Amino acid sequence: MNKDSIKVMMVDDEPLIRKVVKMEMNGRNAQVESGDIDGSVMRRVEMVNTFSDGPSLLAALEGGEQPDYLLVDMEIQAEPTGGLMVTRKVHDRYPDIKIIIFSGRFDNPLKDELQQSQDSRAERVREIGRVVMEALRIGASAFVSKNAARGFSVENILRAIACLERGELYYFNYPVMLTLKEAAENYFAMVEEFDHNFAINDTEKQLLLLEAAGCTAAEMSDRLGESDKAIQERQKDLSRRLGIVNKSAARVAKAISLGLILPSDVRFLPRQ
Repeated sequence: MNKDSIKVMMVDDEPLIRKVVKMEMNGRNAQVESGDIDGSVMRRVEMVNTFSDGPSLLAALEGGEQPDYLLVDMEIQAEPTGGLMVTRKVHDRYPDIKIIIFSGRFDNPLKDELQQSQDSRAERVREIGRVVMEALRIGASAFVSKNAARGFSVENILRAIACLERGELYYFNYPVMLTLKEAAENYFAMVEEFDHNFAINDTEKQLLLLEAAGCTAAEMSDRLGESDKAIQERQKDLSRRLGIVNKSAARVAKAISLGLILPSDVRFLPRQ
């Protein structure tokens, strides 16, 4: 049996959480299988140090402490996504450290939560989905809920480490998966509401691009070779077909969301 341990560090601004995680993890003498099927070994998981904030962690890393895994609380010092900054800095400087986001913010918003409207709940689900995707983009490998399995347990952390040690790229425990599933379902339901068969002709596309560039009605009239009145009628017709108020900003935003025009196609006119 390989006696080398898997070293873990943790960043959380709650002293009690840091104490409990370290005490329970080290008290278990837990081991996980590390490596592939041709050369796996059992290694003990050891919490070697904990920190209350990002600067103290980074100072330790710069001083030579190099863990295999880093647990990062998402909410640090009252900043809801403060853990993302820590994640980005650690991954940029120490890409070999695997980062596990450890937070209650990713729990699935239950349908029977009191005093929560459906709209606010849907927005919370979308916000969680955005945060998870951003965390993945900047270097996180796993997401563990603090409140999984009817209360806090390091078992959830050990499962994440075990999966990553087997070579899996990502790990999400059940409460996080529930929220991501709902966020994805909401996204695809929203996409289905769009009319993907909605079509515009070349003149309408040019009108939208000119509106996006901030052109005046006179400039659009001159460039499209149509009267001011004809341009206004085109704008009204587009707004009616898009199902929005008759405003340039609304037309441009809806056209971009439907892929009718691309921001990269907009060419701004120099002002005199």
